[in-house]
Amino acid sequence: MLIKERSSGMYRLSSYFLARTVGDLPLELALPTAFTFIFYWMGGLKPDPITFILSLLVVLFSVLVSQSLGLAFGALLMDVKQAATLASVTTMAFLIAGGYYVRYIPPFIAWLKYLSYSYYCYKLLLGIQYNEHDYYECAKGVYCRVADYPPIKAVGLSHLWIDISIMMMMLVGYRFIAYLALHRVR
Repeated sequence: MLIKERSSGMYRLSSYFLARTVGDLPLELALPTAFTFIFYWMGGLKPDPITFILSLLVVLFSVLVSQSLGLAFGALLMDVKQAATLASVTTMAFLIAGGYYVRYIPPFIAWLKYLSYSYYCYKLLLGIQYNEHDYYECAKGVYCRVADYPPIKAVGLSHLWIDISIMMMMLVGYRFIAYLALHRVR
């Protein structure tokens, strides 16, 4: 459809890309919003409205970044099967390296977490729920710092503005790559 519309000269690629991006937002963000509204409260997370809204915003931001990566793959490859395969493999690698599933990542691939949007999303969600001075009952009558819990210590609870900035760069960068890749389509 893009090739047909561009060959007729009806509008510029930038107009199409921007309209498509803005037009897809309501549908792209509806399901993650419903998911967060349901599972946030079921998960027993902080019952504070501000914390809930911040968590929702981080989830939606992560959806936009992952959608941008998918757009970049799709525009670069221009084949649905190849793009879906690459997106699946990349997303799984990012989830594993990001700290969701594996605590001890071999050193030769440990650097991959810094390319992973899920790492930054996970870190932001932890930073919203906990701070450096929170404690939990680690044994009967014994309280330990949340920041010292090994999975949280591996990710950290500080420098959240840097994480937001990195995710913003990913969002803009992936969309820019998608735009440039679509620009070469004739």
